[in-house]
Amino acid sequence: MSSRIEQLIDEIEEYIEGCKYQPLSNTKIIVNKEEIDELIRELRMKTPDEIKRYQKIITNKEAILNDARNKAKTLIDEATVHTNELISEHEIMQQAYAQAHEVVTLATNQAQEILDTATMEANNVRSAAMQYTDEILANLETLLNQTINTTNSHYDSFIGNLGNYLDIVRTNRMELNPPEAELLDEASMAAIPDEDDVVPAALNIM
Repeated sequence: MSSRIEQLIDEIEEYIEGCKYQPLSNTKIIVNKEEIDELIRELRMKTPDEIKRYQKIITNKEAILNDARNKAKTLIDEATVHTNELISEHEIMQQAYAQAHEVVTLATNQAQEILDTATMEANNVRSAAMQYTDEILANLETLLNQTINTTNSHYDSFIGNLGNYLDIVRTNRMELNPPEAELLDEASMAAIPDEDDVVPAALNIM
C-alpha cells in the first residue's frame, strides 16, 4: 500500500501532464495556481507525518529489546531460584551445584540468543523504515530537481534567442546606416592623388 506522499507525487505528475501548452510553445504549460498550490501544501503537511510514522517504527526497536531483556531476566531468575533450592539440599550439594551451573549456563545462552534475535529484528525494521523514507524523499528530490532544471533550460534558451535577434537587428541597421567615419574615410581616399601624378620637387626647380 503506497503512502499519501507517493500518491501526492503521482497526482502532481498527472496534473502537470494534463496541463495545456501555452500558445505557440511546446514546453511552457498553463497551470492553475490554486490547484497546484493545494497539492504542494498537502505534500508539505503530509511529509512530517510520514517521517514521524517511520520514526515510531524505529522507536519500537527499544520495546523489542526491552521485552527480550525481560524474558532473559525471567529465565535467569528462575534458574537462580532453582539453583538455590538444589544447593539447600546438603545430601546432593555437589549434584545440585553441577545441575545449577548447567541450568544457569543454559538460561544465559537462551537469553543471549533472544537478545541477538531481537536486536537483529529491530535493526531490520529500522533499516527498512529508513530505506523506505529515503526512497520517498529521493523521489520528491528528483521531481523538484527536474522542475528546476526544466525551468532554467527554457529560460536560458529564451534569453539566447533574444540575443540572436538583437544581433540581427543591429547588423541590419548598420547596413542601412553606415557610420559617418567610414564615409569620411572613403572621401579622403578619393582626394589623395596617385603616385604617378605627383611630380618631385627637384624636377620643378630645374
